[in-house]
Amino acid sequence: MRYLHTMVRVRDIDESLDFYCNKFGLKEVRRTENEKGRFTLIFLAASEDEGRSAAERAPELELTYNWDPEEYTGGRNFGHLAYVVDNIYETCQNLSDKGVVINRPPRDGNMAFIRSPDGISIELIQKGPALAPQEPWLSMPNTGTW
Repeated sequence: MRYLHTMVRVRDIDESLDFYCNKFGLKEVRRTENEKGRFTLIFLAASEDEGRSAAERAPELELTYNWDPEEYTGGRNFGHLAYVVDNIYETCQNLSDKGVVINRPPRDGNMAFIRSPDGISIELIQKGPALAPQEPWLSMPNTGTW
């Protein structure tokens, strides 16, 4: 397992980039616009992490801007922790066997979400290309929120 990024939702891209980049000193390393999902992802890295960010896409801070207005309360602006795993199916099965609820199963062979006892979302991402979809994950519904 390897740490990837922490995601924080932002309400104003310009204001956030001014804070994180101009004031705090992080650097934008990549950006994704998703018209279908109506969001923008901006990944930032500290100056000493830029090389690792380029090579490994970690460690980074992910700023998520949802195009539709939303009021963030109760920590909703903090998104999730993210970790890459060697085999997402084995990892999810191991967690499930230990009583951890898989809130968003890895139906796509690439991504799953679980929650900590304190309600912190944790994203699990398949290392390398996505695995072929397989049961029981393929038909497993979401449970709760993630």
